[in-house]
Amino acid sequence: MAKSKLENLKLGIFVVLGTMLLLVAAYLIGNRQNMFGKTFEVSALFKNANGLQNGNNVRFSGINVGTVKDIEMFNDTTIKVHMIIANKMLEHIKEDAVATIGSDGLVGSMLINIVPGKGSSRSIKPGDELQSYSKIATQDMMNTLNTTNENAALLTEDLLKVTHSLNKGEGTLGRLLNDTTMANNLHETIINLKNTSKQANYAISNLSQKIKKIDLEKSAAGVLLNDTLSARKMRTIITNLEASSKEIHKITQDLNTVLVGVKDGDGAINYVSKDTTFVNQLEKTMQNIEEGTERFNENMEALKHNFLTRGYFKKQERKQKKEEKKE
Repeated sequence: MAKSKLENLKLGIFVVLGTMLLLVAAYLIGNRQNMFGKTFEVSALFKNANGLQNGNNVRFSGINVGTVKDIEMFNDTTIKVHMIIANKMLEHIKEDAVATIGSDGLVGSMLINIVPGKGSSRSIKPGDELQSYSKIATQDMMNTLNTTNENAALLTEDLLKVTHSLNKGEGTLGRLLNDTTMANNLHETIINLKNTSKQANYAISNLSQKIKKIDLEKSAAGVLLNDTLSARKMRTIITNLEASSKEIHKITQDLNTVLVGVKDGDGAINYVSKDTTFVNQLEKTMQNIEEGTERFNENMEALKHNFLTRGYFKKQERKQKKEEKKE
């Protein structure tokens, strides 16, 4: 009987201790999950959860302020994470704060870090959605490094080929590096270019000095450069020359047309130039006209000396002299 009472006492003590330990554990877990304090809920959108789970810690400036309540997948590229945060942090977290997913050490569990903003924004409200930043996953970094290594290997191989070609004197650059004659020619070409550049500079300097010596007030060049009236007259002369050139060109075209007509047998000029009988008659006619004119002049001179008509001619001479005096 006594033995039975002792066993019951031990069992009661064990049950009491177990219950107390269970209560302490429940309190600690509940306190860790913010189950016994006032909290508010916020959320953030990420492209990749990176192994984040419900119950993982939420940190603000390195301090545990809450836990992950739920992870909701909107689509294949968007994940919404719901967080429970202690109500006392409400006034400290601003609207420009940024949420990121990280790890607790190298091999620790995943967590959410809330990075404070730099501005003076207002505090968040329960139910707000924080800005987020998705870091590059380790696998993505490894894939990028693998691609970079492959590209580096290809570049190294190409560089080796180029180096071998240069050593063998292949290509223009290889010939320049190995062919001394070509190198000397290139050196001479560079020297010639330098000399040409010096001569050009010298010519430009001389031209500048000559331009400075021009008398802009008295010289012809100065008048043309400064006198707008002279410049206008020069432009008028050039315009007239252009017009005269056009007229001469037109006359030349007309003359060419006439010559073509003469060659083709058209017009009176061609008739005169080819009909010898008509030419002879024309010459005789001209001779007769000249002879008749000479005889007429002789008769007029005779009439001037004839006593019957001499008075008339003297009267005409006096009348002509009076008219000349009046003028």
